[in-house]
Amino acid sequence: MRPSRRPIAAFALAATLAAALAACGDDVTPKPAAAGGDKLAVVATTTQVADFARNIGGDKVTVTQVLKPNADPHDYEPTPADITAIGAARVVVKNGLGLEKWLDETISSAGFKGTTVDASTGVKIREGKGDEEKDGDPHIWHDPRNAKIMAQNIEKAFAAADPADAAVYEKNLADYSAKLDKLDADIQAKIDKLPPDGRKLVTNHDAFGYYIDRYKLEFVGSIIPSFDTSAELSAKDVDDIVAKIKQTGTKAVFSESSLPPKTAEAIGRQAGVKVVAGEDALYGDTLGPQGSAGDTYLKMEEHNTDVIVQALSG
Repeated sequence: MRPSRRPIAAFALAATLAAALAACGDDVTPKPAAAGGDKLAVVATTTQVADFARNIGGDKVTVTQVLKPNADPHDYEPTPADITAIGAARVVVKNGLGLEKWLDETISSAGFKGTTVDASTGVKIREGKGDEEKDGDPHIWHDPRNAKIMAQNIEKAFAAADPADAAVYEKNLADYSAKLDKLDADIQAKIDKLPPDGRKLVTNHDAFGYYIDRYKLEFVGSIIPSFDTSAELSAKDVDDIVAKIKQTGTKAVFSESSLPPKTAEAIGRQAGVKVVAGEDALYGDTLGPQGSAGDTYLKMEEHNTDVIVQALSG
């Protein structure tokens, strides 16, 4: 694992800068989380929980999303704007399970006094690997049943913070939960079309364990053998995954949208199998930009499934 590039001094500097900006009076751009009049001011960390928050909150909330599409959440460095937004929010929504290692110090720097929602509460967590992953596998959203639990946690927090609109949040949750149920059923139907010996998956890093468990795929291995994309890749790791691909008859290597495809392409060449990259890359840690095939959670999981089924059916 690479050493952290987020020293404590960076937080102190960011906090100082945020305070200075706040003192500039009318020259300061309005705080994003406070925009929207009487709407509930929400900050959501990852692209996934921000999408859940928008679906549950509807037009009753203003959601400021910290992580941008295709940004790696494992190695994020907060900005002064993040601190300002969190300081103005009434609710902060996080994925949890150590995915946002930077968040606690950022909240402290912001002087946040509202409610922090850990969306992972109540989810059955897959075991992690070693001390760096002691909280377990954080990629819980790749099972739509877990996404339902995450949405429920968000709805409870919104209703508690804004009781006057609780009925709206409850209805939005019911509508979105029905969409998640349909997504789950659709994915299962597509995966069921794969032959028993054609369900072997090799990905950029260990982001798809919940998806693999849910739909009974076979995990051959990952290019980066860790839940964390900042983990170092050794020559032995490369040799091992190439050997596994050849031994198991795996048909494809899947790159991810938030990671460079070069290593995946090199491994694919060595193993003699196709590499799925570019616009067909899987959305692992993050949603895609607006207008892409993965700009919402529902579209992301549908895209991933279609790409996997097509590549493994050939």
